[in-house]
Amino acid sequence: MAGRLTRRTKIRRFSPDGQSVDREDALAVEEPLEIRVNGASFSVTMRSPGDDFDLVAGFLVSEGVIWAAEQLVSMRFCAGTDDQGLQTFNVIDAELSADTAPPDLSLERHVYTSSSCGICGTASIEAVHKAAHFGHLDDETTYAAELLGSLPDRLREHQKVFDRTGGVHAAGLFDPAGELLCLREDVGRHNAVDKVVGWALREGRLPLGGTVLQVSGRASFELVQKAHMAGIPVLAAVSAPSSLAVEHAESAGLTLLGFSRGGGFNAYAGSERIT
Repeated sequence: MAGRLTRRTKIRRFSPDGQSVDREDALAVEEPLEIRVNGASFSVTMRSPGDDFDLVAGFLVSEGVIWAAEQLVSMRFCAGTDDQGLQTFNVIDAELSADTAPPDLSLERHVYTSSSCGICGTASIEAVHKAAHFGHLDDETTYAAELLGSLPDRLREHQKVFDRTGGVHAAGLFDPAGELLCLREDVGRHNAVDKVVGWALREGRLPLGGTVLQVSGRASFELVQKAHMAGIPVLAAVSAPSSLAVEHAESAGLTLLGFSRGGGFNAYAGSERIT
């Protein structure tokens, strides 16, 4: 799978003085993944190949379909082949437990979910505002400001695909001592978060109380919602949050940090957790 994460391509590099040189560059691979639930197609998302089972599990958590490992009986790659007849590993069928209600297919994503927008094409915008299974986040864990300010650099140290391509986002889950529990990279920032959440679900760790989710991009409403659905009390982003992200964080009891860089950050909600 490692070979599918990047792809070499020939480029012509131009310098400021107009001189050029032919060379090779590494690109982050982007491919579609069809997600099926109990055999029925539910969504197609554009993603970086790798950690696909984590992605599917996290996506189902974000969609409010599951919230415990025992609800996800199995996942398997289905038939999907390229022009040469080789398995593409781009279709996954997730089987839910008998007592878990399947997703409402009337909310199925139209066409596909792009790697830049995880809620584009949702059948109904009201469906975005899902009831979180873990409810209001009353986690009383506190976090040192100095440690929170150090997380972007700690995240960056482990971004191996970004080092090769400069073309992927990252999401890292940390404990209050700053230990990295899980890191995932993807061309889609929402996919990177889903992969972290899916890892946690499959490890039986949900809800993720006492953790911080550090992301490499901005803090959108969608990322706040994903953190809320997984029971993550603190979300930190290196760029800005949106107004709706702040509103949702306040209503969910979630600590939201933005412009987390250079050791500092802005606390937009939930600053009482910071010491």
